[in-house]
Amino acid sequence: MSDRQISQHFETLAIHAGNTADPLTGAVVPPIYQVSTYKQDGVGGLRGGYEYSRSANPTRTALEENLAALEGGRRGLAFASGLAAEDCLLRTLLSPGDHVVIPNDAYGGTFRLFSKVVSRWGVEWSVADTSNPAAVRAALTPKTKVVWVETPSNPLLGITDIAAVAQVARDAGAKLVVDNTFATPYLQQPLALGADAVVHSLTKYMGGHSDVVGGALIVNDQALGEELAFHQNAMGAVAGPFDSWLVLRGTKTLSVRMDRHCENAARVAEMLTRHARVTRVLYPGLPEHPGHEIAAKQMKAFGGMVSFQVDGGEEAAVEVCNRAKVFTLGESLGGVESLIEHPGRMTHASAAGSALEVPADLVRISVGIENIDDLLEDLQQALA
Repeated sequence: MSDRQISQHFETLAIHAGNTADPLTGAVVPPIYQVSTYKQDGVGGLRGGYEYSRSANPTRTALEENLAALEGGRRGLAFASGLAAEDCLLRTLLSPGDHVVIPNDAYGGTFRLFSKVVSRWGVEWSVADTSNPAAVRAALTPKTKVVWVETPSNPLLGITDIAAVAQVARDAGAKLVVDNTFATPYLQQPLALGADAVVHSLTKYMGGHSDVVGGALIVNDQALGEELAFHQNAMGAVAGPFDSWLVLRGTKTLSVRMDRHCENAARVAEMLTRHARVTRVLYPGLPEHPGHEIAAKQMKAFGGMVSFQVDGGEEAAVEVCNRAKVFTLGESLGGVESLIEHPGRMTHASAAGSALEVPADLVRISVGIENIDDLLEDLQQALA
């Protein structure tokens, strides 16, 4: 933080939290401390708490303070990727024999982590429709330690009532983890709604420019934060200084970017609902979306992600992706440029044959901040 009391409004925190002016030069942007080790003031005398950049780095510290402030948490931790953050969290919270409830709609990489990696460690998992708190309760076992939620979910844009599921988890003595990547802390703050931990792929909206890979964990419980920090250091998948600097740059403009993402996505979703070749539009901002009322209650706006299904099945969906011109065919999301993909063959291929398998006729788009008329025209010609 700066040396003066600042407003707690999000837009101000995004620019000032963690961004203390450099004490040597007065630089208003934290320097990139591209360094591995630090001169100590005598044996065991760490200058400013720094000894080795896997354990701590000033640029990463600035980002972690910024992330904690934006999510309303007490401790933020930055990692080399979103999956590295998830791995650290799971290995901190779980032991062999424990059980996790995972959503029936989730990022393919998260599903792969549970189904191919964590399960080999002796952790059991089961799937539930997290949009239904009763279904989550029914999936709990005496061994359940974690309930995992994405809201909005990837790629079907499902909505979970965070406060309701937090109560279900709390009653069972389990921790609620919310992946807040799609919403970002600008639109939604899960910790304030009862979540125990928030996960981010910083690669997406937080970085915002498709030029960095990173992940984050934010928690309110100080003891849990210390445990996570221990595992972060012990396991070593930390965010590098330049990557931390890039994300810190991105968070400063998060609010203005998200405003445009949301505005454009709403226009795109409305157009798609009227297109003859589109059989279903998945966007929580639409009144007919089953999670619309909950999303309106717990989100500031409805996000920049839209999914839709097309008449003609899988090949038709693939053709739409290939015909797009302004929308770039590619994985990932949340950058200033618009992206389009076929989840079944791309980001969610690892979920094929499972309870998380996505519809073959599904197209997912990350609506960027370009001129809306150009985006609408491009989708119309891709669907022609």
